[in-house]
Amino acid sequence: MIDPVVDLVEDDLVLEGRIMPASNATFVGTIGEVRVVYKPVAGERPLWDFPDGTLAHREVAAYLVAVATGWDVVPETWLREGPHGLGMVQRWQEPDPGQEAVTLVAEGEVPDGYRAVFDGLDGRDRPVTLVHEDSPALRRMAVFDIVVNNADRKGGHVLEMASGHRYGVDHGVTFHTDHKLRTVLWGWLGEPLTDEEVSVVATLRAALAGDLGEALGFHLTGPEIEATARRCERLLARGTLPAPRGEWPAIPWPPF
Repeated sequence: MIDPVVDLVEDDLVLEGRIMPASNATFVGTIGEVRVVYKPVAGERPLWDFPDGTLAHREVAAYLVAVATGWDVVPETWLREGPHGLGMVQRWQEPDPGQEAVTLVAEGEVPDGYRAVFDGLDGRDRPVTLVHEDSPALRRMAVFDIVVNNADRKGGHVLEMASGHRYGVDHGVTFHTDHKLRTVLWGWLGEPLTDEEVSVVATLRAALAGDLGEALGFHLTGPEIEATARRCERLLARGTLPAPRGEWPAIPWPPF
């Protein structure tokens, strides 16, 4: 027997539990047989630098940009009504617990295939180095974060799939008009963009003046869309992955 097609917008969203702790109200549930994450607008914590009630829209906007890249770096994400009102809903992705795209190692002991980000102390005051894997999948996420101005790319916001694919989640604090980039993915700073990255960013810039910009208009302000286009232009003009700048912290805290 073939299961009926699930309508991800209209079919009942049944909650199974709440993810604790999370900065904003975050629930796990199902729509038919599809497992999802649900973040209602009503459960968003006010922030001093982002307008109230916009985080769910920013999550959807991040997904739309991810689709336009062709890199599949964000799980399918959409807006719909749920048990606690309008909110962001995203397909659940089960990571592989045996993989660590971002991790801490003893200071200076960077494993093969990883890049060092910074040295510091762990919770027991032991010297450690934060590292991330040196993989095309993760580098694509780093470029994506630059374009969307991601202010919160923690290590825990990277999902390591068994196939080697990497998903990024928690994009509620993106697309600010001011420079807000905070990420643990600094391992490629100063390196030239690859031909693929140049092509994708150029395609994004063009799409922002057309269908992508129109779609983002349902979720972002005009100045936020224009700022996204300018970030694409600066990245292409520079031709390299940027280094931290300004007074804004370069690393989210905590980094996981």
